[in-house]
Amino acid sequence: MDSDLSLDLLVVGAGPTGLACAIEAGKAGLRAVVVDKGCIVNSIYHYPTNMQFFTTSELLEIGGLPFPSIVPKASRLEALAYYRRAVTYFRLDVRQYEQVESITATHPGFEIHSRAGETPHRYHAQAVVIATGYYDRPNMMGVPGEDLPHVFHYFHEAHPFSGLRVAVIGGKNSAAITALELYRHGAKVTMIHRHAELGSSIKYWIRPDIENRIKAGEIEARFRTAVREIRPGAVLTTGPEGAGEVAADFVFALTGYHPDFQFLRAAGVELDANQRPECDPATYESNVAGLYLAGVIVAGRNTSEIFIENGRFHGQVIAAHLLAQRAAARLG
Repeated sequence: MDSDLSLDLLVVGAGPTGLACAIEAGKAGLRAVVVDKGCIVNSIYHYPTNMQFFTTSELLEIGGLPFPSIVPKASRLEALAYYRRAVTYFRLDVRQYEQVESITATHPGFEIHSRAGETPHRYHAQAVVIATGYYDRPNMMGVPGEDLPHVFHYFHEAHPFSGLRVAVIGGKNSAAITALELYRHGAKVTMIHRHAELGSSIKYWIRPDIENRIKAGEIEARFRTAVREIRPGAVLTTGPEGAGEVAADFVFALTGYHPDFQFLRAAGVELDANQRPECDPATYESNVAGLYLAGVIVAGRNTSEIFIENGRFHGQVIAAHLLAQRAAARLG
């Protein structure tokens, strides 16, 4: 078992927010390590292959490092290259493919146990930031068959589905983008959405495209329709006309994602009835002294409140609070 007893800060999660926290800690003279169960910016890596961000590149910058892009909205590939460069430029200590298993307050500080493959690791840190995001935990529908091998909760690219029947469950950005990509690559697409119309949060340049494809009958849409069961070759539904069926060789269940609430609870973080964790908005410190939350997990289930463009500043606030606490301790 490896042991490191001299950390000022351990950051759980190597997404843009977690990296920004480590950068700001380094600028403040604090020694930080970032641990992630996947790769650097693992969520972005799992975005659709040809995805472009909804926001402009300068709003994705961390640590003040410029993010040049040849187009106004950066692509996934550009973002991956940028965040790799940020890790190198700021000389961040990022431990990839290492799963944090427990965080225990030791007064002072925390003991953190993790595992990289079969190798266990133990750290001691004066403070911890949890910046684990939410993209790796899909919202399950709780219906039979949603774990079948032809059902996916993430969309990468459309080519493998050309000429096939594909059902897309959901009605927000991810579902709309996936349906359009599949249609343009020759798939026969049916959208299934439990509400009466597409989600209000669909981006303004995507909405007319998906709505026009539906109006033209190029993409079939079944609104006010719930999924009862998924079977090989078909999705069983309940809609305005009662029981129905959608023929589907493959299914994309794009019903949203949520943070790992159990991981937060195990670390001692209290959550309210809406799964929003207790967190001081002025410092991002949780109810556990020295344990901070950063990025989208601050908002609990309301994952649309925080994005890279505002979560990237959480590290500055946390680092400032850590320095203020140290100064107060010296004076005390």
